[in-house]
Amino acid sequence: MQNLFSYPLKIEDLTAATRHYKLNADEKQLAYIAEVLKIAGAKSWEADMSVQMRKKEHTLTVKGKVRAQLEQTSVISLENFIKTYEPEFEIVYDTNLTPKDLEEMEFDFDDDVPDVIVNGQIDLAEIGLEQTALVLDDFPRQDGEVFEFKSEFDEETTQKTNPFAALAKLKK
Repeated sequence: MQNLFSYPLKIEDLTAATRHYKLNADEKQLAYIAEVLKIAGAKSWEADMSVQMRKKEHTLTVKGKVRAQLEQTSVISLENFIKTYEPEFEIVYDTNLTPKDLEEMEFDFDDDVPDVIVNGQIDLAEIGLEQTALVLDDFPRQDGEVFEFKSEFDEETTQKTNPFAALAKLKK
């Protein structure tokens, strides 16, 4: 699948000044987003992000908020519905850390592990899409939908059709 939604930034081009970015997905990009997220459709997707480089601390901070209207299929009614997601995030990259360094480091479960910059760049669209994916419901359902199990059989019917009930009668 070809990446139709990308906004790469080269780390070497960034200065200490905070830069602001606004990303809006067009129709082709919305179709790509729906395909990547494996949902019925994407009606809108936009993100406001700020990027700040701190060369002395060897960090790059990306903060932002995504607003996405996504069409999903309810696991209860199997009907499509639209839900709005608005995740806010802050990601800190260590500009000196390489993927190999990260593999060799030991972390506790609760530690904040810094993100790694790969090939000297980050992709703002990819970051925003990842944050959207993180807030999606595993089992989407419309507001107010509740799963209620109703058995086709009452207890008497279940006892009559139980194959072990016939064996129990033979034993008597």
